[in-house]
Amino acid sequence: MKPLQISPETAQLLAKKLNVPLEHLMHMPKHILLQKIAELNTAENDSKEEK
Repeated sequence: MKPLQISPETAQLLAKKLNVPLEHLMHMPKHILLQKIAELNTAENDSKEEK
């Protein structure tokens, strides 16, 4: 499996937001990464609605 085709800045931001090491993020399957991003988005939207 080849590494994800994302910019270094995007990879660093996602690794920080998802709380995973950068090396794990770069070799994460694309469908799992998309699922984690969707979960993060849902959590952020829920926190905004509470305010």
